[in-house]
Amino acid sequence: MPVLPFYAKQLGASASVLGLVLMAYAAAQFVFAPIWGRLSDRVGRRPVMLMTVAGTALSLLALGFAPSIGWILAARLLGGAFAANVSVASAYIADVTSEQERTRWMGMLGASFGVGFVLGPAIGGALAPFGYHVPLLFAAGLAGANWVHAAVSLREPERHAALPGAPPASRARVLRDPLVARLCAANLVFSVAVAQLETIFAFFMMDRFGYDAQHVAGILVGMAIVMGGVQGGGMKALSARYSERSLVVAGSLLLAAAFAATPEMPTVGWLLVPLAVAAVGRAIVQPSLMSMTSVAAAATERGAVMGAFQGAASLARVVGPLAAGLLYDRVTAAPFWLACALLVATAAIAHALPGRIAARAALADAEPTR
Repeated sequence: MPVLPFYAKQLGASASVLGLVLMAYAAAQFVFAPIWGRLSDRVGRRPVMLMTVAGTALSLLALGFAPSIGWILAARLLGGAFAANVSVASAYIADVTSEQERTRWMGMLGASFGVGFVLGPAIGGALAPFGYHVPLLFAAGLAGANWVHAAVSLREPERHAALPGAPPASRARVLRDPLVARLCAANLVFSVAVAQLETIFAFFMMDRFGYDAQHVAGILVGMAIVMGGVQGGGMKALSARYSERSLVVAGSLLLAAAFAATPEMPTVGWLLVPLAVAAVGRAIVQPSLMSMTSVAAAATERGAVMGAFQGAASLARVVGPLAAGLLYDRVTAAPFWLACALLVATAAIAHALPGRIAARAALADAEPTR
């Protein structure tokens, strides 16, 4: 994260070209998330995970040796395609957990990202003085080690037989289910909202408070620690007491209030309050939405459904940064206002969802297995 813009600039990239590189990664994720999900429904979760982790390692290796901007763009397209395997990982978790434990383990999946967002920038910053390509090659090595670990420890979960005569589950087909479509819409709206802060936060801190990259990174690491703590520990207690629907509504409203307050804070000290609230809200919403979507899917289509769900977030990563940049150039607070409105909409969508989504999962999991 902290290295790629400097690496691209070193090879002659303008800000517009860098934006194209970032969009290419998200666009590839959008295209491939349902593909990997459907493929894992057919051939199994384990082989798809192994293939995509290996592809991630190779894409990072290509990025580390990139001699030109065109090479960087190609490497990021490949990286985004293989990074779309989050849909398979979430489907795997749904396969091997009970309904009662699912939100907790979806939270642990989110917490793993939180830990990565703490350690990744720290490692990248420490290795950058040796050359901008060094952190990328180190990341390729981590991905390679991850492949070895997965090859040794990951086992294929119990497979579910497809219904006789059922066509393959495409994105269009799973989105014809009104419940799945509404959950994916909630994820799209939510992800566009959080992309506002992700995109313009560094500019906001630089323009408002004169912060440099190191200070901004420190705040982001602090937010990641809060998110990781909530998702790694707090979600078990919260999911035991409250429904996923209630958690999505509450978390979205917390985020909306935090985003509305952020541009109004007079000092950095006061700004840390809404940022901490935003971290808590996001940590609650993401695993709860993932859990609701996993139980809304039939067991035979879980990979495809989770692929469509992650694809919605990837599409948001294409649309959200564009909107944030255009709005920020006109009115500094405008991206925060947009995010607030979108998060209220997310809460409304979640509130309108049925309260007994888990009943569908029980029926789906009762299908014959092989």
